[in-house]
Amino acid sequence: MKLTDHLAEYVRACFTAIWIETHEQQEAILAISQLCQSEGWQTASWNIDQGLKVKGGNTDQSGGDPLAAIRAASTLATPDGTALLVLENFHRFLSSAEIVQALTQQILAGKQNRTIIVILAPVVQLPVELEKLFVVIEHELPDREQLTEIARGIATDTSELPSQTEFETVLDAAAGLTRLEAENAFSLSLVRHGRITSDAVWELKSGQLKKSGLLELHRGQDDFSTLGGLGSLKSFCKRALLQPSRGNHAKRPRGVLLLSPPGCGKSQFCRALGKEVGRPVLIVDVGQLMGSLVGQSEERTRQALKVIDAMAPCVAMIDEVEKAFAGVNGSGDSGVASRMFGTFLSWLNDHTSDVFVVCTSNDISRLPPEFGRSERFDGIFFLDLPKHEEKAAIWDIYLEQFAIDRNQRRPDDTDWTGAEIKACCRLSALLDVPLIQAAQNVVPVAVTAAESVDRLRTWASGRCLSAQQPGIYQRSEVKPGSRRKVSRDSSLN
Repeated sequence: MKLTDHLAEYVRACFTAIWIETHEQQEAILAISQLCQSEGWQTASWNIDQGLKVKGGNTDQSGGDPLAAIRAASTLATPDGTALLVLENFHRFLSSAEIVQALTQQILAGKQNRTIIVILAPVVQLPVELEKLFVVIEHELPDREQLTEIARGIATDTSELPSQTEFETVLDAAAGLTRLEAENAFSLSLVRHGRITSDAVWELKSGQLKKSGLLELHRGQDDFSTLGGLGSLKSFCKRALLQPSRGNHAKRPRGVLLLSPPGCGKSQFCRALGKEVGRPVLIVDVGQLMGSLVGQSEERTRQALKVIDAMAPCVAMIDEVEKAFAGVNGSGDSGVASRMFGTFLSWLNDHTSDVFVVCTSNDISRLPPEFGRSERFDGIFFLDLPKHEEKAAIWDIYLEQFAIDRNQRRPDDTDWTGAEIKACCRLSALLDVPLIQAAQNVVPVAVTAAESVDRLRTWASGRCLSAQQPGIYQRSEVKPGSRRKVSRDSSLN
């Protein structure tokens, strides 16, 4: 439902205090003015710079005084009509006891003379005295149809517009932008390329996300060809994400939970998945969502989830989720982590946007059992230590990446992860030494943390899907850390 539809319902029902959460106040004021004109309602607006402006007149009874603006609301009323007073960025003044009291009195009096107070602000910050008096409306971001109109309005010639296929890519890139941001992005694209493309849109969107500090946008060039092994996981996610399910909420994929020892490629898989299926990857850093003020962390979490919904279709990644929500079962942070976790769980279960969520974990036992239940994820996959064939593919990838001679002998890579193979190749190139000599500086995590890796594999056996091959993961008999005795000079070619 659009902003004007919501507003019209509340005004007809005589809700005398309406809070509109918006970053596009001029667009909201224009929509409100058009609604009031069509309904025959009186309207006025106030901001601290221009004072009070009455529709159809030049009245300025309040100047920059917010208290006088509230008191002037009673003068707008007509015997048989409805009047709306729109207050811009009024959340800045609600720390004043006098203003809160004046608002309360005006809201109650508005029931008698049908005078409606409408506050426009980018955040909802209501003092406790006003919480029960206001109803909140969210001003929706432009949809694909509106973004198309903006693009056609920016372009002066049809040659500057993308083709029909490219238009879908541009609209995907512009999802989540405000109207002004979309106009700026399309204009920048015209200046750079002579036509509207998605590149400038992604650049501007990335900058907006960095500025907010809530999310990070990743759009790398690595796809599945840069990631050895994990055949079953790759096939599952590609098949789920490339199904034509747009518009059918019930069929949309939900996401996967990836469990493994450190260094087995969970984070790299998520980043490569975005490139493979043509979706942006939004990285959620829960630590960045933490705020110093009471309730700020929970509010920032809700804002981040709104941005993720607005940017659909996309991939949302939470790395090492058990650390991100550390303290869920404790009270050391006054329950902040538990409330943030509850907000995320509710969204994970109820959201209808086309967002594929990938959560990674090194120790799922630290998360409550309800986190991994059915319908929150499409599958829980265990990424085991790579087998011989997978390690051979990983060696080939990093030998080529670091320009290392393929014909030299390789070290014993028993219990090695992909990260340790990469480390060996990088050290070989960095120190200009053979792979066997570089391997002397690599100690596998399966050796340094043998007990925890063994415990993790035992837990996953029979409980998780295998990332390497179709079906349930079943643990092999060989325990990590039980390295076979092979000389470092032996060749695994």
